[in-house]
Amino acid sequence: MARQGASGAGAGARKRSDRKAGPKADGRTERGAGRRAEPLAEPVGGGLAELVPDRERPHAWTLTLDGAPQSHVDLDDPTFLSFEYQRRIGHIADLVAPPGQPLHVVHLGGGAFTLARYIAATRPRSTQQIVEVDAALVQLVRRELPLDPQARIRVRATDARAGLGKIQDGWADLVIADVFSGARTPAHLTSTEFLAEVRRVLKPGGSYVANLADGPPLTHLRGQIATAATVFPELALAADPTVWRGRRFGNAVLLASDLPLKVAELTRRVATDPHPGRVEHGRALADFTGGAPPVNDADAKPSPPPPPSAFG
Repeated sequence: MARQGASGAGAGARKRSDRKAGPKADGRTERGAGRRAEPLAEPVGGGLAELVPDRERPHAWTLTLDGAPQSHVDLDDPTFLSFEYQRRIGHIADLVAPPGQPLHVVHLGGGAFTLARYIAATRPRSTQQIVEVDAALVQLVRRELPLDPQARIRVRATDARAGLGKIQDGWADLVIADVFSGARTPAHLTSTEFLAEVRRVLKPGGSYVANLADGPPLTHLRGQIATAATVFPELALAADPTVWRGRRFGNAVLLASDLPLKVAELTRRVATDPHPGRVEHGRALADFTGGAPPVNDADAKPSPPPPPSAFG
């Protein structure tokens, strides 16, 4: 989920076309090929999904769910990451291993498969698993924004935590959590027990990345950092300065590992983004939690709902 206006995505529609989408030689529809410039709305398990054409990039689309922006995809250039939080996760994916080295990646939450497409393009021969509970959304994205058939990407339509439980110990180099239900992260994906399962799936030295959303007074964000600190010894958090200062609701990207992080390079990249952010780690990040207690399954709650102004 991303705050509208901060992503750079073209969320408006072009003039509607009367042409019908038809199959192409490679199996893509004209909408999937980016040739039909009209939005598509379709009910899915999580609400009303809409694919909106990007006014500036002819083969790009924004996926929204009940009006909340979820993903942006450029079918011509899957390395283009429009949403600021996805760009920050892309930086992390670039830094977890030498350039071009294939990775084993688990994506909890599918959206439009933006980050899986990015990793497939930047790290060919990577093997990826997407776990997305909304089977109807998976079908919509597969049909309208098809994946490269050569990419090694498997999609499972099941609950994120249940799907994670089916992955073998020490399989993943990277686990990316970007799960929202009704614009809120489900409670069972916020606990120490959940993160222990993430660590089980990671290889030694593997990395966990989570897209978190919160607003003032940042209680959820502080609690998630405290929770991750009970499972992983190394943490960093990237966010817009206004989010850090508790001035608005927004996204923050949490990075965790059992080995030292490339904080200096991540900080440089985040600071030079079109929407510059700030990275904190170590003592400054621990102080930011303000003594917040870790979250356990027994007391876990969903992330807070965004205010009505968050997407408009």
